[in-house]
Amino acid sequence: MQTPASFEYERATSVDGVIAALKKRGSGARVIAGGHSLMPMMKLRLAKPEYLIDINDLTELSYIREEGEEIAIGALTRHVELLNSELLAEHFPLFRDAEQVIADPVVRNRGTIGGSLCQADAAEDLSAVCSAVKAKAVIRGADGERTVSMEEFHVGPYTTAVGAGDLLIEVRLPLRAGAGSAHEKVERRAGDWAIAAASAAVWMDGGKIAEAGIALSAVGLTTIHLSRAEQLLKGKAPTDELFVEAGEIASTDCSPSADGRGPVDYKRHLAGVLTGRALRRAVSRALHQEA
Repeated sequence: MQTPASFEYERATSVDGVIAALKKRGSGARVIAGGHSLMPMMKLRLAKPEYLIDINDLTELSYIREEGEEIAIGALTRHVELLNSELLAEHFPLFRDAEQVIADPVVRNRGTIGGSLCQADAAEDLSAVCSAVKAKAVIRGADGERTVSMEEFHVGPYTTAVGAGDLLIEVRLPLRAGAGSAHEKVERRAGDWAIAAASAAVWMDGGKIAEAGIALSAVGLTTIHLSRAEQLLKGKAPTDELFVEAGEIASTDCSPSADGRGPVDYKRHLAGVLTGRALRRAVSRALHQEA
């Protein structure tokens, strides 16, 4: 039987209480919500927190709402809420694309966007989704709040800008005209981790791509931000040839490892194909919105 190492447990009643407990307990403390990433690691003793802070009662961190020129998502918002949100489906349909292929209903009913992002698993879908739409993460600590881009948020494998005494409290998505987005994923079986996945977002203006965001999952040590491909697309009219070229950049700029899911060349090929496919769907959705 797999059993975690011993730990102390606290059920948090406020965000300030979480911050205070994290500051008091130091690096040995971990926050838990859905627990689908942390608990298996604890059972295998790959993670051995000395103190668990359960934030499931902090309902003030569970919301999806429009605030001015942004959509704000609380860190405790469940996958199933992201899946069912009509507000997100209207402005950022790639969230629904991704949530339909994340794990299974059990995980989606309990897992949270904050937990997914903070786990920073290279194969995790929402990190690529948030990167593509230029999301920002709001982090609170003992010294106050700070907002970081997803490029700053992803520090490395299983490592983010959320420090030992910090709590991710919100994700913000900028609203702009002419937006379209899509997420594409290939997996061995339904609900499995991706062999490769691509998220793409475009903002159209006058028939041209004013800006683009592209990110990859499962083909590197962390989420891959495809800045070269984004620059290629900027200011150009969408064509199949342009999408193919962006896919070639994706194949070159990712860094997959061979494993049971496939060899390196296969994963590079998938990254390119999925990037082109996601871009085509994103542009189609953007043009449909304009019409």
